[in-house]
Amino acid sequence: SGQNQPSENSIFTQRPESATATKGKDITFVAKVDSSSLPRKPALKWFKGKWLDLASKAGKHLQFKETYDRNTKIYTFEMKIIKVVDGDAGGYRCEISSKDKTDCSYFDIEVILTLHVDVLFFSSGGADEDAGELDFSVLLKKREKKQRQSENEEVDVWEILKNAKPCDYEKIAFQYGITDLRGMLKRLKAMKKVEITKSEAFLRKLESAYSVDKGKKMTMSVELADPNATVKWLKNGQEIKPSAKYVMESVGGVRTLTINKCNLSDDAAYECVVDEEKSFTELFVKEPPITITKLLDDVHTVVGEKVEFEVEVSEEGANVKWMKDGVELSKETAGSKYRFKKDGKRHMLIINEATLDDIGTYYAFTNGGESKAELEVEDKELQVLQSIADLTVKSSEQAVFRCEVSDEKVTGKWYKDGVEVQPSNRIKISHIGRVHKLTIDDVKQADAGDYTFVPDGHALTLSAKLNFLDPPKIHLDTSGGNKNAITVVAGNKLRLDVEISGEPAPTVCWKRGEEVISEGEGRVRVEMRKGLCSFVIDGAVKSDEGPYSITVTNPAGEDHAELLVKVVDVPEPPENVRCTSVGEDFAVVTWDAPPYDGGVPIKGYLMERRKAGSSRWTKLNFDVYESTTYEAKKMIDGVMYEMRVYAVNGIGISEPSGTSKPFMPIAPTSEPTRLQVDDVTDTTCALKWRQPEKIGAGGIQGYIIEYCIEGSDQWVQANEAPVEKTQYRVKGLPVGEKMLFRVVAVNLAGRSPPAVLGQAVTIREIVESPKIRVPRHLRSKLITRVGEKVNIVIPFQGKPRPVVTWYKNGTPLEDRSVGIRTSEVDSILFIRSTEREHSGIYTLNVKIENMEDSADIHILIVDLPGPPMSVHVTDVWGFNAAIEWKPPKDDGNCDIIGYTVQKADKKTKEWFTVYEHNRRPSCTVSDLVMGNEYSFRIFSENICGLSEEAGLSKNTAFISKSGFDFNPRPFKEKDMSHSPKFTAPLVDRSVVAGYTTAISCAVRGFPRPKIMWMKNNMIISEDPKYLMQNNQGVLTLQIRKPSLFDGGKYACRAINELGQDEVECRLEVRGENYW
Repeated sequence: SGQNQPSENSIFTQRPESATATKGKDITFVAKVDSSSLPRKPALKWFKGKWLDLASKAGKHLQFKETYDRNTKIYTFEMKIIKVVDGDAGGYRCEISSKDKTDCSYFDIEVILTLHVDVLFFSSGGADEDAGELDFSVLLKKREKKQRQSENEEVDVWEILKNAKPCDYEKIAFQYGITDLRGMLKRLKAMKKVEITKSEAFLRKLESAYSVDKGKKMTMSVELADPNATVKWLKNGQEIKPSAKYVMESVGGVRTLTINKCNLSDDAAYECVVDEEKSFTELFVKEPPITITKLLDDVHTVVGEKVEFEVEVSEEGANVKWMKDGVELSKETAGSKYRFKKDGKRHMLIINEATLDDIGTYYAFTNGGESKAELEVEDKELQVLQSIADLTVKSSEQAVFRCEVSDEKVTGKWYKDGVEVQPSNRIKISHIGRVHKLTIDDVKQADAGDYTFVPDGHALTLSAKLNFLDPPKIHLDTSGGNKNAITVVAGNKLRLDVEISGEPAPTVCWKRGEEVISEGEGRVRVEMRKGLCSFVIDGAVKSDEGPYSITVTNPAGEDHAELLVKVVDVPEPPENVRCTSVGEDFAVVTWDAPPYDGGVPIKGYLMERRKAGSSRWTKLNFDVYESTTYEAKKMIDGVMYEMRVYAVNGIGISEPSGTSKPFMPIAPTSEPTRLQVDDVTDTTCALKWRQPEKIGAGGIQGYIIEYCIEGSDQWVQANEAPVEKTQYRVKGLPVGEKMLFRVVAVNLAGRSPPAVLGQAVTIREIVESPKIRVPRHLRSKLITRVGEKVNIVIPFQGKPRPVVTWYKNGTPLEDRSVGIRTSEVDSILFIRSTEREHSGIYTLNVKIENMEDSADIHILIVDLPGPPMSVHVTDVWGFNAAIEWKPPKDDGNCDIIGYTVQKADKKTKEWFTVYEHNRRPSCTVSDLVMGNEYSFRIFSENICGLSEEAGLSKNTAFISKSGFDFNPRPFKEKDMSHSPKFTAPLVDRSVVAGYTTAISCAVRGFPRPKIMWMKNNMIISEDPKYLMQNNQGVLTLQIRKPSLFDGGKYACRAINELGQDEVECRLEVRGENYW
């Protein structure tokens, strides 16, 4: 029983092996499990004997470890015994389980005395005490001389070994030629056994292990040193009480324990205890294999029949495991479907009623064999002799569904609308022979539906319909208020659910007057569901108010109902909100009631105000205000306000009214100051004044001027609308009368106190001599170019208003292209587009009776001059030519200030300027090219610029050759070849990381040198980070977004066939946070 017994489908990939342990040393046992094919994580338990779970003994002496390799999906379980003692010897078992898979492995531990480490090498072997050998033959050299000496001499080697130290065993074995060290230690151990097992209480202890067949009797005994001593027998640590199974005998010093009819539960660890001493042993019960003597037979049956599988085994009481398609069948998992029966050696699996799900392969297993059989199940054909029929019944009548099938043993179930029908006082189900009945008394509407009879075990259904006849009825509930009256708030959704009963389902018709309301989509519609009709109005409006009717009909009758829909709403907003009066910190506002109150009486109003231009409204009252006039207080003087009003009824608050006109709580200003007379004529009086000292936040909208005759109190307003200026001329006054004047400031608050002139003013003429005041820029000649405009303003004075006359060159001005506009104080002369004819002397004359004054304005209109006349070449000598011309006929109405001379040769015909601003009508042109023929042209110039056309010379100037030849020396090309030389070096730079930078230098050399860029003496190749450019010898290396790693020493080398040159610099790259 100490050997492994792997199952047919082993879970272990490595099993723990039996081993021999050294007392006082550590030993480890390993088990490995592959979890790739397991449904869940495996669980492993370690046992000693049959039942002792070692997990409860874990501690310093016994340790357990579990590891998992994710790559190989292998669990490794380890059991380590620290400092092995004699009690650790015996049989062990490890069990592994994962859901429905289990496996078990057995191994033994043998404990021996401690020997010198140089001679102890243990190997795994059998489970008995003497298992395993020490074989050092591979380490020992055979020496023939030594062997011959051991054969010739008669030496008792065992006495030498018995008296020697363990460390000398190897030396003695080598000296006497003993190669089988394992056998030597085995025999030496037997010789010392008596000495090792000496005990004060025991003369003879229990054997280390006993083995017995199942059902046999087992006897174990010890011999005590004290015949009178009392012993205790323990099984797995529990004391054994005497019984028919356990018989304890005492004969002298011998104590015997007899176990009758051993079974698997007796496989355990046993102890005999005398005082403080113990003797240990282990009993292994061998179970003989159970074989199957009669195999299973295949079964073919129909649905609903009973099925029995029977197997016969070699012994009674044996365990048989049943499986179906690889799944174990047990009392816990099989439920009521399967029954397990034992009769001596016969074992049976019984299926009470076979179904199609039971088809498969069934197995019977014992520890010594197995058997299998196939089960086939077919449907049983069932004939319908009479099917159930549809029924139509009225309320309280009886409905009977009846059907007849061919098999009277067949049972079945009745269903209504897919739900099984349960019998009750009103519903009865009967089965008599082949007839099945369903009887329903006192039929109700809920009983209507589809009824089905389903025979058990057959793919067959019989269906019929129960139709219920019930007169239609409208169940209308309008809670509260008038009967059948429904009130809905405008804008809300009205949904009136009306329950309708009646079988068959009645037809529903909604009407508004004579208009039928359609079913389906629309704002006003009807929605139908089973037993329920809904009248829906989406977003009710005032026009939806009125009477409605509903009519339901079916073959059993008709029902009708009337209802009234009333639509209520929030009121319309108030109208005509206005401010009627203001004060320094208050305003009185009034408004008109809303034209429509929403169908519910108005409760009151809510007011809001805001500052003009603001979007924030402030509530003035939280409780409704019943009146339509309200005095708003705590207002700020000079601030513009606006008001709006809400109306409130039982439904809610209306939209806000229109905003009132802005108004301001203000007070009138003080009177204007410093009122005085500025001018008086025979019918007018000009007044001027200053603003009031106290204006206030309301400001001033303007002033009103009033006058009256001295001695009268009838004040007449002089201006229709307030004037904003602080001066005003009152017109239409009576000549010679003494008049009083006063001025009033006006704002939103009204009129200020008046400012009254202290003395009366007599209305009469004041004579003033005429005088013209010519502006400074018009005192000299006014020069203007043709096409420009002229606008001359000349002020004058004089009373009464003088007569103004304009003259040109001494004659009255009658030219219509010249405009004249005269006021009381000035006269304006304007010309929109000037011509040369407008030049001349313009005279302004102002006259009052026999007094007059005049002023002259000199206007000159100029234009570009014409071209010079008679341009010709008068003489040519050497490289020179003399040219003369005459002044232009048209000088542009001003003096000629110079001439511009240009030349052109006949070959290129390109004009080049020779002289500018030449004042004389002649010139000499020098530095002419020999062999060329030249033409000349002249532009005249005045203050307006050059003439548009030029005067061309009538003849040309030809510069003839002098008669000698030019013999130049042959041209010798200069050798430009030289080695590269940098003319501008690289300069050290410090840049910020992430910002593109560039370093530059300049080089010359011929032939064109080859350029190489290097960083830290490494050539920079085609790296996209770097961009190398060469523009006419200027070399640039651009570094895109350098990082800290791009810093270092950069060099540029130029090479051609004549030599090379190199420059270098340092580039420092700083971080972005560097300062």
